Amino acid sequence: MPSVVFVINRALVRDPRRFGRRCRAAARAFGWEPVLAETSPGESGLRLARQAVADGAGLVFAAGGDGTVRACAQALAGTGIPLAIVPLGTANLTARALGLPTRADRAIEAGFRGRDRRIDLALADVGGADEGSADGGGTGESSAAAKGTNQDSAGGIMFAAMAGIGLDAAVVSAAHAQDKRRLGWVAYAASGLTHLWLPAREFTVRLDGGEPLARRARCVVVGNAGLLPGGFVLLPEARCDDGWLDVGILAPSGVLGWPRVAGLVLTHSRRQDGQLERFRARRVEISAAIDLPRQVDGEVIAPGRSLDVSVRPGALTVRQGR
Repeated sequence: MPSVVFVINRALVRDPRRFGRRCRAAARAFGWEPVLAETSPGESGLRLARQAVADGAGLVFAAGGDGTVRACAQALAGTGIPLAIVPLGTANLTARALGLPTRADRAIEAGFRGRDRRIDLALADVGGADEGSADGGGTGESSAAAKGTNQDSAGGIMFAAMAGIGLDAAVVSAAHAQDKRRLGWVAYAASGLTHLWLPAREFTVRLDGGEPLARRARCVVVGNAGLLPGGFVLLPEARCDDGWLDVGILAPSGVLGWPRVAGLVLTHSRRQDGQLERFRARRVEISAAIDLPRQVDGEVIAPGRSLDVSVRPGALTVRQGR
């Protein structure tokens, strides 16, 4: 009987014992031998998923938020072993981008019944930042207290949805775990409102080795998927399987510029605007004049002055519903 490993963020499960029983029952009903592996504040799931690969698992479930998904995706990249997702977090950006079921029972069923699809991943070189802080302030979601937890052999961090430097990372960092559990994605919106007055910073962005773009902006984001928490579309051209990265440079002119940016996002506008510029590339090199907050798939990493991202086409096999 083939084995399936459930990498579970226990902090995001209301009743861990009941959830474990549900996972075991579903696995056996579909002819799999279940193995349950729970993350901890010092273990994002990367080591657990790598152990699943070493043990010959035929399928791995990431049951948690975007951080758990990111860690499992990094471990499974290039292996051909399918990743199924049970979205339990606040944003669930990767699951949303893939159109996966939001209910846990339906997501588990889709993981066993669904079809395989190859998608891209992105590799972020974060300049040696190897001590990420726990996303969610102690929820256990993607904590990287131990050095190197989030790093692959090349010294980068694989991600599936979005990374950024500047304001977006500051918003992610300031969204408290208790608020996220109580308010969901609205916690990010509330955090964002308190950061609208952060000053613009000097950025240099280089796309595929081309001429550098000098911008004074609030943040620069790089997306493999284009969604924000709440399902809002920041990068409407972004697709998880197109071999491209989409870049957004947010540069609203003061507080009054934010309604214009919001309008472009809410209407899914593809129009270029000096307050929200979008580009596409296979490699993106971002540098800032000072150390700024940085995040990768909702994980806050050490502040820095650079964020370099390259695409890894077709690196991950995911399991989708039929």
